[in-house]
Amino acid sequence: MYTIVELRGVKCGYRCGYCGNDEGKASYGMWSHTMTVQDYQDLIDRGWRRSGKYVYKPIMNKTCCPQYTIRCHALNFHPSKTHKKTLKRVNKFLSKGEMPAERCDEGHEGEPMNSVHEKGVRPPPEDSLKIDHSEVQDITTSPDTDSTNSTAPTTPREDAAPASAEKTSNVTPKQGKGADPNRPLCRKAKDIRKERRLQKEQQKQQETVSSSPSPAPSKSSSNQPKSLEEFITESLPNDPLHRLEFKRFLCDSPLEAETAPDGPDVGYGSFHQQYWLDGRIVAVGVLDILPFCVSSVYLYYHPDFSPLSLGTYSALREIAFTRQLQQQSPKLAYYYLGFYVYSCPKMRYKGQYRPSDLLCPETYAWVSIERCIPRLEISAYSRLNENAQAGDALALKDLGKALVLHRRTVMPYAAYARKRKGSNDEKEVEQYASLVGQTCAERILLYRA
Repeated sequence: MYTIVELRGVKCGYRCGYCGNDEGKASYGMWSHTMTVQDYQDLIDRGWRRSGKYVYKPIMNKTCCPQYTIRCHALNFHPSKTHKKTLKRVNKFLSKGEMPAERCDEGHEGEPMNSVHEKGVRPPPEDSLKIDHSEVQDITTSPDTDSTNSTAPTTPREDAAPASAEKTSNVTPKQGKGADPNRPLCRKAKDIRKERRLQKEQQKQQETVSSSPSPAPSKSSSNQPKSLEEFITESLPNDPLHRLEFKRFLCDSPLEAETAPDGPDVGYGSFHQQYWLDGRIVAVGVLDILPFCVSSVYLYYHPDFSPLSLGTYSALREIAFTRQLQQQSPKLAYYYLGFYVYSCPKMRYKGQYRPSDLLCPETYAWVSIERCIPRLEISAYSRLNENAQAGDALALKDLGKALVLHRRTVMPYAAYARKRKGSNDEKEVEQYASLVGQTCAERILLYRA
């Protein structure tokens, strides 16, 4: 199985979701048609991150708000006072139905969607890359628990945002009754869809018999189980373009589902974690389970439940989930929270999940956050590695060994360059290979027309 990417290049001068600078953001991106979990693990360990199928890397010394990859040591995690208060508030709501008057983590509401969703990025047209891997010719030479019912797997939540309230009421939600042992378990989505189809068929039959038009079926009441599709439909604005962007960002993923003998039972790949309460979905977390970590993508939730600080709560649940997976797969021991932005005060909350490390943007070595803060106080961009002699261990050394996919044939770039005499893409390919590193360059297929 191969990872196949298509270059999008440098994107500069667009709006930053952290500081609001209309022309301050700069990043390098590529469209991933398909990607293995190991390749993505190696990429995020070099400062990359995905937004749907678009994989990008901030240009750290040019962007207005440098974004440092941050990871938490899940096995050694110690909750802060704010984390403990959040857990108490949620447990109090679940047991007694008391909704907090205000958030206990005000100012730590999570990452704005426009800071992680690369707007303006469009997928390639329906292209020739939708191919069966068996068709590819390879001519390369070897070179803790609570009362909520959240479905596994879970998702880390650093980037929490409420779903649009355009179609939702501002009324305070009814008090919860806690876990009800008499209530049946949530049904599978396919069973709900089957029942819905039967209801539509019955309705059509009734419309055929009756000469008068039938009234539209009423929406299901809030105490009936709802599928993820219903949650999204009720929460999003009735705008096809908005819904398409939502799907590309939170539903599409290039990661191929994989299993391994030494991996977790649930396998690797991208997942949606649903948080249910009294038969309704109140939040959905998007996460990637990779060989060495659980990587948080995003969390969206019903705005009626904002006082519960679900962004913080879900992150704590996901750290616990990471520890659970580690019992099945010992090497899976980290919880990645995405990007840490010290220059944006409201994004510093991610540093509260300790012990944690930041990724040095020059050597790609992990440095404890305590050692990084003094450097970031001096400059928003900093080489975090204190060893002045250290370099990038996976730096590009031989461009000729980078793999490309040309006319459905896998070949080293050296062979491609000989075949395409007069090709002027060497600088472009070299920039790409230096950013992904030698190891990934020799594994990932770079599409060449």
